[in-house]
Amino acid sequence: MDNSGSSSHPYGYPNPNSNSNSNPYAYAYPPYPYPYPPPHPNPHPPHGPIDPYAPPPSTTPYSSYGSSYPQNSSHSFNYSNSYPPPNSLEFPNPQQTHAYPYPYPYQTPPIVSQSQSENPPHSSPYPPLNHLMSNVHLSDYNKPSAPHIMTHSYSVSNEEKKEEFHGHSSHHSFSGFDDSNKLSAFSGSFDDSVHSQSLQIVPVQNKGSLRFLLLHGNLDIWIHGAKNLPNMDMFHNTLGNMFGKFPGNASSKVEGTRSSKITSDPYVSISVSNAVVGRTFVISNSENPVWEQHFHVPVAHHAAEVHFVVKDSDVVGSQLIGIVAIPVEQIFSGGKVQGTYPILNNNGKPCKPGAVLSVSIQYIPMEKLIIYHQGVGTGPEYIGVPGTYFPLRKGGAVTLYQDAHVPDGCLPNVMLDHGRYYAHGQCWIDIFEAIRQAKRLVYITGWSVWHKVRLVRDAGNVHAAGFTLGDLLRSKSQEGVRVLLLVWDDPTSRSILGYNTDGVMATHDEETRRFFKHSSVQVLLCPRIAGKRHSWAKQKEVGTIYTHHQKTVIVDADAGNNRRKIVAFVGGLDLCDGRYDTPNHPIFRTLHTLHKDDYHNPTFAGTTSGCPREPWHDLHSKIDGPAAYDVLTNFEERWLRAAKPRGIKKLKSSYDDALLKIERIPDIISVSETPSVGDDNPEAWHVQIFRSIDSNSVKGFPKEPRDGSKKNLVCGKNVLIDMSIHTAYVKAIRAAQHYIYIENQYFIGSSYNWSHNKDIGANNLIPMEIALKIAEKIKANERFAVYIVIPMWPEGVPTGAATQRILFWQNKTMQMMYETVYKALVEVGLETAFSPQDYLNFFCLGNRETVDMHESSIASGTPPPPNTPQANTRNNRRFMIYVHSKGMIVDDEYVILGSANINQRSMEGTRDTEIAMGAYQPQYTWARKQSYPRGQVHGYRMSLWAEHTGTIEDCFLQPESLECMRRVRTMSEMNWKQFSSNDVTEMRGHLLKYPVEVDRKGKVRSLPGHEEFPDVGGKIVGSFIAIQENLTI
Repeated sequence: MDNSGSSSHPYGYPNPNSNSNSNPYAYAYPPYPYPYPPPHPNPHPPHGPIDPYAPPPSTTPYSSYGSSYPQNSSHSFNYSNSYPPPNSLEFPNPQQTHAYPYPYPYQTPPIVSQSQSENPPHSSPYPPLNHLMSNVHLSDYNKPSAPHIMTHSYSVSNEEKKEEFHGHSSHHSFSGFDDSNKLSAFSGSFDDSVHSQSLQIVPVQNKGSLRFLLLHGNLDIWIHGAKNLPNMDMFHNTLGNMFGKFPGNASSKVEGTRSSKITSDPYVSISVSNAVVGRTFVISNSENPVWEQHFHVPVAHHAAEVHFVVKDSDVVGSQLIGIVAIPVEQIFSGGKVQGTYPILNNNGKPCKPGAVLSVSIQYIPMEKLIIYHQGVGTGPEYIGVPGTYFPLRKGGAVTLYQDAHVPDGCLPNVMLDHGRYYAHGQCWIDIFEAIRQAKRLVYITGWSVWHKVRLVRDAGNVHAAGFTLGDLLRSKSQEGVRVLLLVWDDPTSRSILGYNTDGVMATHDEETRRFFKHSSVQVLLCPRIAGKRHSWAKQKEVGTIYTHHQKTVIVDADAGNNRRKIVAFVGGLDLCDGRYDTPNHPIFRTLHTLHKDDYHNPTFAGTTSGCPREPWHDLHSKIDGPAAYDVLTNFEERWLRAAKPRGIKKLKSSYDDALLKIERIPDIISVSETPSVGDDNPEAWHVQIFRSIDSNSVKGFPKEPRDGSKKNLVCGKNVLIDMSIHTAYVKAIRAAQHYIYIENQYFIGSSYNWSHNKDIGANNLIPMEIALKIAEKIKANERFAVYIVIPMWPEGVPTGAATQRILFWQNKTMQMMYETVYKALVEVGLETAFSPQDYLNFFCLGNRETVDMHESSIASGTPPPPNTPQANTRNNRRFMIYVHSKGMIVDDEYVILGSANINQRSMEGTRDTEIAMGAYQPQYTWARKQSYPRGQVHGYRMSLWAEHTGTIEDCFLQPESLECMRRVRTMSEMNWKQFSSNDVTEMRGHLLKYPVEVDRKGKVRSLPGHEEFPDVGGKIVGSFIAIQENLTI
């Protein structure tokens, strides 16, 4: 093939302008609806010299995988402050031992009359927030002035639709309050559900016009205490007086005393743009509660006020006591605002004479948060993601996987720095071998674990291919290995008196439990349950809707010198049916070979004879080093909670929790003994474990919510929460400097900034943070690119109510992001030169196969009825590739992957339980190299792109470039045309443009002529169908 580029590049990529290939679906630069922009007066600055691949000594790594694609007006009003001034009641103002305990340093304006008090010492082995970065210097910063933006007449209603938040809290004890206040760890039973919240009206005050300003940074908040709160439990108190003795809440006992008065159980929620971002613990039976709770809250919200909503926790829900509202204009300049404020009721009047709340609040904008200014930091002082349960662990090793299996030679070689090549891992083979070689323990967690699944299916490995997972685990348990399975208990699957039901989700949980029943393999089916202090309705919601979603395999492995060590696998792959796949993602050709006993396609109802399987794309990892012990800790905390005897089982005199005490096994090295790989080693990794989980699912969280901050936990409704996965995503996005690449099963969030449906409660910050990152780079005249790969539709029937509702929320999320990008372009006058899709693009994956001469007959069995999804997909020989991945790569230097989706279920911490890892190689960061890193993270991203596009091109080396963004988009558009065509042709590239139209102003609409998914139907932009919101966000 004539290659005009071969003389200038060692890999001989085809010239982008070459049209010699006759393939009708070959990539070429199509005529854009707008011309390429002329050179800008201030062109985007280069990001440093390109570090080209050095040619290998005797071969061209990509030559066998060469490209078959030809190349290619605001208003300003005076604000009239009608807020009542702070009262003169004195609350103690705690003084930190250093300016800012959260590791996002900034310069603190001096506060007059602040009393001196020392923070109590921390005894936790994990670094508390207050001690992490006390000596970090700050960047220079000029205080921003409030921008001229449109103002609105503002009234607050439907406040706090969801009790969910994304801040960190800490507590410090100070003198000055009545010591008789009774603190309850989690007193009462209450539930701020969607329905109960929607009935509450927050006080409307006569404030005139309030200005909506963008808060993007962190809020540093203290909630000190309240005085003279009204008694919201008068009815309860009256009953008690009538009957002489009415049983109070046992948890109101403190130091052997019982409160003689039954009164309010207050707590405070912090709300911005109707999204709850923080919450205090509940204090039982107190009209003068003292919290002294400190919050560090990341915000990315357009808001006019910050609300402090005081509520009474009750058995059946929560009652609104009143509100304190602080105008954003008062905090926007960065100064600390503090005082004691009247608590106002629905009518805008004090809820009770003398009822006040003492708070302080300070806004720290992104410009002052220097931790975000250079991506992954360098040097020993870099602590990774701050404010998390598990610390950054240094000196480990990581293997990154794409799909369950990558056959040898399936993907091209990717050259890294120092003449190395990226090694493609083979996930399920590695898991099989790790289990086979275990001597002491095999611990597995899963949303689904199926004993019949075969991990190894290579023809060259006949012996291993004959083993099912169940056979392997039973064999190991017979050898004396402790084998424990912690599997989500699907409430719809049951085995009662020999009658078995598979369950709605078909997780095989009961089937797997029965298989191991008479073996030494211990299977613990773990229901997702709410705490006993939650209301009945909340318990039913959690148990029915939410799941245990973590996917880990933990084993002991050879550490040399007759010692053993812990190794862990973490990611998105469950060990069950439907997951085995390769980068080729066949849909018909393996139905009678690799997938003969493993057909999975939940899109179809009824006969599936000759129908395509659902291909499965996923991401996974192996962790070898200190962080693997944190994965083990997670398993142990969950097992101890799930195995805790309940009901009549408590009467047993002894209880064996089945967990090995590894500290008592001398041949297993401890986490402190794990051999450390030095930072000077190019293969060294630093790894951190993150979770979404609450104290209802683990044993070991502090019993007192006051102590939660010592382990960087936050307060929720009756629970302490580890929501460090959300923290990790926000930190990585904020620190990104060049590009973000995401693969995720869902992409829903930041509903508080949608044009409609703002109050559904999908309040995670991730989509808004990404949009603001792009906007920030546009305003700085710097290139930035975001690539997001999602499934064509959520798994299941695309016409179903739940699927359509998810697609509707997803469309709202896309719309909000594109509009934010367009507004940034308008602000700097670049809206005619660039399109929002020059910075942000959504993709999906699909495959199409022609009839293979060696393919077995597809007509076996009863053919499906005509004009059904089964018949259409069989005749058109196409199907989506299901993206089940849960990962993000930033700047070729940092990777997050695990079990967590980008939606509220996975990020909130009180819904689905999740686990993830974040990792980087210290030798391969922008801060260290001052150029493009070419380590394992780079190789992983390039390998994924090779899988999806069917090629590797020069521009892929600079993913933030306009050339790369437009090239990848062009490829995806051509692939979509091939996928959606009436002509059946073989597809080489699988990356498809997500089938919606985005115009130059960022409006997202149905793609003309493709309003529904090919073959299977269902509106691509979704439908607003009434269904339980918590199920779909």
